[in-house]
Amino acid sequence: MRKAQIFAGSSHPVLAASICERLGMQPAKCDLRKFSNGETSVSIDTSIRDQDVFIVQSGSTKINDSVMELLIMINACKGGSARSITAVMPYFPYSRQSKKKSHRGAITARMLANLLTIAGIQHVITVDLHASPIQGFFGKPVDNLHAEPLIARWIRNHISGWKEAVVVSKNPGGTKRVTSLADALKLNFGMVTTDRRREHTTGIQSLDASCIFDNLDGNGDHEKAAESAAEEHVDPMTGEEEEVTLQQYPSQRLALRTNLSPATPAPRSHPRVNGGSGTPSTAPLTHTDPTTPPSPRHVPVQRSSISPTPTHLQNDEPAEEYTDERARDVITGRLFGGHIVDEDFDSPQLSAMSGSVAALPGDQLGSSQCGDRDPMASSIFSTAQPLDQALGGSLDAANASDDDDEGLQNPEVEHTITLVGNVRGKTVLIIDDMIDRSASWIAAAETVVKRGNAKEVYCIATHGLFGEDSLEEMEYCECIDHIVVTNSFPISPEKINASKKLVVLDLSHLLAESIRRNHYGESISQLFQHYRD
Repeated sequence: MRKAQIFAGSSHPVLAASICERLGMQPAKCDLRKFSNGETSVSIDTSIRDQDVFIVQSGSTKINDSVMELLIMINACKGGSARSITAVMPYFPYSRQSKKKSHRGAITARMLANLLTIAGIQHVITVDLHASPIQGFFGKPVDNLHAEPLIARWIRNHISGWKEAVVVSKNPGGTKRVTSLADALKLNFGMVTTDRRREHTTGIQSLDASCIFDNLDGNGDHEKAAESAAEEHVDPMTGEEEEVTLQQYPSQRLALRTNLSPATPAPRSHPRVNGGSGTPSTAPLTHTDPTTPPSPRHVPVQRSSISPTPTHLQNDEPAEEYTDERARDVITGRLFGGHIVDEDFDSPQLSAMSGSVAALPGDQLGSSQCGDRDPMASSIFSTAQPLDQALGGSLDAANASDDDDEGLQNPEVEHTITLVGNVRGKTVLIIDDMIDRSASWIAAAETVVKRGNAKEVYCIATHGLFGEDSLEEMEYCECIDHIVVTNSFPISPEKINASKKLVVLDLSHLLAESIRRNHYGESISQLFQHYRD
């Protein structure tokens, strides 16, 4: 390409050389050095006046050095009167810090975008941003390329029976990425999710409704109001008795709610809970002693009419039923220490994720949740024991999908993991944008194999960061058969040669074509399309 220069940073020289080879060019000469105190020095050794400059710099194990080197190279090219400066960043650093995860957190991705803009960047080419809104942090054009067409082509060519495979997301945050690939390949998809509810404690952790209403009136007036609201009414026109439900009296229903546990399930019965058919319960409303918790297998919710239900209603609009067939594709399992355990496994610690425990030993429903403590002293606004809650009130937002691996491996905490989708006897493709730590990948693989009876598991991601010993741990996992990543992030040759499951796809063709089209002013829309081989 005329009037164009491609510079290679120190983070991924192999990828930069491959891009230049596909374009029939040689990497432009520059001198990258470090002083004895760690400072980075950059010297451009070729003329770049009135030329399009492309700087290939991805992430690396020394991410801060790579970022600083890129900023200095951009500024040096700006001082050399380059016509345009484009940063080719296959992996965008700090992409996982694109929002505030606490009230005193930093949006580091936006700060990096500001630094690149100030240094003199005019265009950014990257691949599979962890969060698409990062593009809005720039005031310059950003081409967020996708490795999905490349991955889809590899799946069609290297996985036998791929048409019967199931694409699975290992966390709820990756469902959009999974459904996109599933639509492209016309495959079914599923999801694995981990329950992250906090440990139940005897002290109040939030302004719970049952606690508040139990303290409003200690004489049980709200119970009498609930009983009176459920008395039989007589229609003044027909003289027949009417069916009265608590839905007609929301205030009384709210008062009656205080007699139930905060963990009591919804009013509609479920065959797995009631142990019977899927027909909703029609048991009459009875008075419940506030000191005696109701059985979790039977929750009184409404009073039935004395007269039977008209026949035409039974025939025309049958009641909604919950059957085992409707929930056959939802499987739950116990996760302890990052691995699936049997149902009879004796956990040494109380599960922090179980929602079936309404109260701890010694607690009494309705009153012990507050105890003798002042509710305002333990409210959600207390600064003595702040809750680990993200902005916007979302508990899950506090921990991103790639930040919860430490919690999964905690030997003192048990998790509940849920698989949604039928994977029995099928090949499973677990998809995400990056592989950093291994805990969530191993947990998802063990779930689909041990609980879902999957035949084969592929762990597929765009960026293979492989922090710490994650690659070795995934290699050791018997439930994972193959690990597929691209070369957007540098992987040492020693790791590649030592792994028997690792497959690395080359992104140089995608990036080289994007550089060529950008230089000649052509559209890059075709780079996002899927092509049949």
